[in-house]
Amino acid sequence: MSGAPCIDCFTGTVHLGTPTGTATTIHGLPVYVAKPPEGVTPKGLIVIISDAFGWDIVNNRLLSDRYAERGNFLVYLPDFMNGQSPCSHHFSPQLSHSRTLTGQPLPLGFKELMEEKVKKPASWFTTIFYKPFWIVQAIWIGISWLFKNRSSISKPRIFNFFKAIRTSPPPFTTKSLKIGAAGFCWGGYYTVLLAHDEPSSRVQRHEEQTTSAAALEPLIDCAFTAHPSLITMPKDIEGVNLPLSVAIGNEDMSMKGPQILQMKEILEVKKKGDHEVVIMPGARHGFAVRVNPKDEWQMECAEKAEVQAINWFSKWFA
Repeated sequence: MSGAPCIDCFTGTVHLGTPTGTATTIHGLPVYVAKPPEGVTPKGLIVIISDAFGWDIVNNRLLSDRYAERGNFLVYLPDFMNGQSPCSHHFSPQLSHSRTLTGQPLPLGFKELMEEKVKKPASWFTTIFYKPFWIVQAIWIGISWLFKNRSSISKPRIFNFFKAIRTSPPPFTTKSLKIGAAGFCWGGYYTVLLAHDEPSSRVQRHEEQTTSAAALEPLIDCAFTAHPSLITMPKDIEGVNLPLSVAIGNEDMSMKGPQILQMKEILEVKKKGDHEVVIMPGARHGFAVRVNPKDEWQMECAEKAEVQAINWFSKWFA
């Protein structure tokens, strides 16, 4: 697997700010909803498929708010991991046993375990006697999380949510509902799968969201992903058929340089036209959602990725 999870999938900075959207239940899932400014009809609907920290982390909610405000989109951030709140700032060994085996986001305490104990340099005593225990603990939590959110569980939940949107009345008045998927890290993989547009996944739109004759249509109109994980190269990228935009750094630990260039070759040259891969020099995995505000260059890359996504959706929603 070319885009296997890396240590940067589980680390980063928790941002400051107060989300302005609302939490509700849509098609059976908890969903954070961000709306465009009052009085503005949305250009379309964006569904964010989050990174490993799930729908409840403030970073993902603030990003949803910015997409809605800057792009005039209706934005859904669903809980695709069937988890409880991941916003516990203290790691607890019991945490991994307190949730179901049907998906959960990573607790923020795991991020602190990785950054403060596993990655951080320590004395020789701590390195010899304590770090091995912390490393085993981190590996166990990571493997457990991957198992609970494996594709056989997560893919049906994600695809069924998009199917429910397509086959229901539109969330705002429109006769041409445009739907986009935006995926980050873990969510990038499922965004790419949605962009495959397999015939078996197509559905008939609800009559209130289209003026065209009844026909089976894709679940989404276009997709954007930043630093996707779990991608198998070249198979997963060669399967892309719907417009896909990718933002990725050349220092991404999850996908190495040759695979990034191969992805760019497949999407922009082999498939031509409806795809783009923007490679950002110096950007690391996770820069679009968990960037350190003190790192000016990573912040600039995050801003570029945000603008890239908004412009991409605006183009294909037009």
